[in-house]
Amino acid sequence: MTHMRPVIALPSAPWVEQVFSAKAVRYGGVVRRSLHWVEAEVGRTNFEDEVRRRGWHLVECNGQLVVFCTKRPITILF
Repeated sequence: MTHMRPVIALPSAPWVEQVFSAKAVRYGGVVRRSLHWVEAEVGRTNFEDEVRRRGWHLVECNGQLVVFCTKRPITILF
């Protein structure tokens, strides 16, 4: 039998709190950040991993990353 070690919650990076503490996040809204800011301050992979970990949706448009802060399906109308 394998013993599992308890999961230890690691403190979030400061950018996680900065980006995902907005009121819109709590109500399933959207958060937008420039691709330049994400790449310079966070790293695109880190940002994408955090959005994916939360089960949200990420769209890139015209140099902006838009996060839909919900696990529910989204529909692009046109």
